Amino acid sequence: MIIVLKPHTTEENITRVENLVKTRGLDTHIVRGTEMTIIGCIGDTTLIDPRLFEVDSSVDKVMHVQEPYKLANRAFHPENSVIDVSGVKFGDGHMGLIAGPCSVESFEQVLEVAKAVKDAGANMLRGGAFKPRTSPYSFQGLGLEGLDILCAVKEETGLPIVTELMSPQYLDVFNEKVDLIQIGARNMQNFDLLKQLGQVKRPILLKRGLNATYEEWIMSAEYIMASGNENVILCERGIRTFETFTRNTLDLQSIPVLRKKTHLPVVVDPSHAGGKWWLVEPMAKAAVAAGADGLMIEVHNNPECALCDGAQSLKPEKYEALLRQVKEIAQVVGKVF
Repeated sequence: MIIVLKPHTTEENITRVENLVKTRGLDTHIVRGTEMTIIGCIGDTTLIDPRLFEVDSSVDKVMHVQEPYKLANRAFHPENSVIDVSGVKFGDGHMGLIAGPCSVESFEQVLEVAKAVKDAGANMLRGGAFKPRTSPYSFQGLGLEGLDILCAVKEETGLPIVTELMSPQYLDVFNEKVDLIQIGARNMQNFDLLKQLGQVKRPILLKRGLNATYEEWIMSAEYIMASGNENVILCERGIRTFETFTRNTLDLQSIPVLRKKTHLPVVVDPSHAGGKWWLVEPMAKAAVAAGADGLMIEVHNNPECALCDGAQSLKPEKYEALLRQVKEIAQVVGKVF
């Protein structure tokens, strides 16, 4: 349930209504807009008569929220959220450009790619230090050594870093060193991990699970937000369908759907969606045209010899050419970098 207050309600009246809600055994979440304030009522509202609040002179209207997610719900937060990741903004017209190799292989490799993508226009560096792989015999990443390499490259280039956290074991280290903590598709419903992410200060990039519905995905974001960390960015990376030619099927509809249902920024990863480098360009363009708040694209200086996912990685020169076109599309749909 949400309580919409009348425009320009004073802080004193806001506090009075908030206390009225709390006396009914509910928690509150207050969203202050430019003109009006909304109080989200969190808890079991099924037995509470909304007319108890409507009689207050500062209340404009009371609405029940049907969806099970509250904090991520646009009804609770009508304005688009802007998530600031070490100076790079996502959401409400701001667009982040994340690029880098699928996995960290060496300092020289990551540095070369980082310099290339930064020159092309990227404003964040991605790289996998810990790699969740389907096969236990595949390259699993360099672990903490890989994370140290990313940090060293950040010092060299100034690019904030995003990398995937797989285990709570390294949560403190990631909270200290990583600018944007990525939670991969396979951990989207690792609820114990999600709750712990609510205790950290770093923004979270939450990828959609391979078979997750929109509601399941948003509910995973709700776990993080309800635990105290509201800095969540959603990442569409393709879902598993009956089609086998591509790695996954990129759900472009998710962008307008999520923009309607939530206030959270939506980033698209066309590399993992198609699994083929030549699909990255058209899908990236389509994602921006559909309203994406960012792109995460894999770039490798020598994809033929990559230890992980070389087939879906762009070479630096192709990435540079793509960004020139992406920026033109972004201007048309009102995005800024």
